Amino acid sequence: MDDLLVVGAGPYGLSIAAHAAAAGMDLRVFGRPMASWRDHMPPGMFLKSEPWASHLSDPDRRHGLDAYCASRGLPARHGVPLPVRTFAEYGLWFAERAVPAVDERSIGSVTTCPGGFRAVTEDGESLYARAVALAVGVLPFVDVPAPLRGLGPEHVSHSSHHAELTRFRDGDVTVIGAGQAALETAALLAEQGTRVRVLARAGALAWNGLPPAWERPWWQSVRAPHSGLGPGWRNWSYSELPGAFRRLPEATRSRVAKTALGPAGAWWLRDRFEPSVEVLLGHEAVGARTAGGRVRLEVRGPSGVVEPLLTDHVIAATGFRATCDRLRVLAPDLRAALLPCADGSPDVGRDFESSWPGLFLAGLVTASAFGPSMRFVHGASYTADRLVRGVRRHLRQRPLVEPVVVPAPGGPVTAAAVSGTLPR
Repeated sequence: MDDLLVVGAGPYGLSIAAHAAAAGMDLRVFGRPMASWRDHMPPGMFLKSEPWASHLSDPDRRHGLDAYCASRGLPARHGVPLPVRTFAEYGLWFAERAVPAVDERSIGSVTTCPGGFRAVTEDGESLYARAVALAVGVLPFVDVPAPLRGLGPEHVSHSSHHAELTRFRDGDVTVIGAGQAALETAALLAEQGTRVRVLARAGALAWNGLPPAWERPWWQSVRAPHSGLGPGWRNWSYSELPGAFRRLPEATRSRVAKTALGPAGAWWLRDRFEPSVEVLLGHEAVGARTAGGRVRLEVRGPSGVVEPLLTDHVIAATGFRATCDRLRVLAPDLRAALLPCADGSPDVGRDFESSWPGLFLAGLVTASAFGPSMRFVHGASYTADRLVRGVRRHLRQRPLVEPVVVPAPGGPVTAAAVSGTLPR
């Protein structure tokens, strides 16, 4: 029985694995490394975060993005956007150097067993571990507006579903949303010759400003310090004090996690977007059906009047909703046992342990507990350090020979009753 099973091999999963390996744990890591970045983002996209805020985390800090870029002769400078493809390649480089061998199979299910957890791979192999860290990224939490959910993937998709956009080159596409994913997807579509429009409920698009210079007068730094989430004291507190954020009242945490750092486009995208993309502000899709092989959207405008809009395909760049019920990798009884926050996301303790002992969570799913930084790569450093501390504490408090009652068919079974019988 391993000490730790890490499910997911994105920035959070790889960072957790690096810290766990350095702590001497017996662990296994499952998932296609950097899958979201390699398989779900079209060529031509850039990181919105600054390169210095996009490091994966290892305890010795020897495998940062800056070290990778220096080894390849690539720029990693403040105020210079970094291609997503470069970041994905950095993640693979990090995995080779800081993480035990990653098993690229996916985990199909995780359930409890005497002494810990049983996980089953996509091809049916059973694995056993005393603790599990779920770092499943954002893809399980894709959120598509209700009016669009009845249409098939040939007519409606989420922005995270596309590794490339060339299939839409000669078509007409409507992108729904007002954040970076919507605006950058629309710009890429327009640049390849697609007729594209953005449908946004907001009355105006928001654009981030050019970041202040890295070196500047001290009084400017005091007024608006740099942080991994952008300049300013509020962003600095979200970025640097996730532990303090967790001490806020639950209602406050849920509200901030939902509203802070709202939809906005990157400063470097604006000049590419505005001349080439039609924008319908104050518009919302309230219905959708197919008509003659196309999509007929029923769109409510600022006046309240609903009018039809015909398009070939709709891309919903409408974000993610990280709730307990969407953690489908967990067995239903284990998923149902998780205590939720006010917004439906699972509650976690100070070391990212869920309400089920030994089950640790990381990434977007913890944003309501630890704040907006958990929506960004920057949050991986804090998470990896604290989560692995929590795993070590859990292993000390619950050695395999300790009687631990876990649910089992036919009544409770203790770990002591089966100690030494589980495969290693």
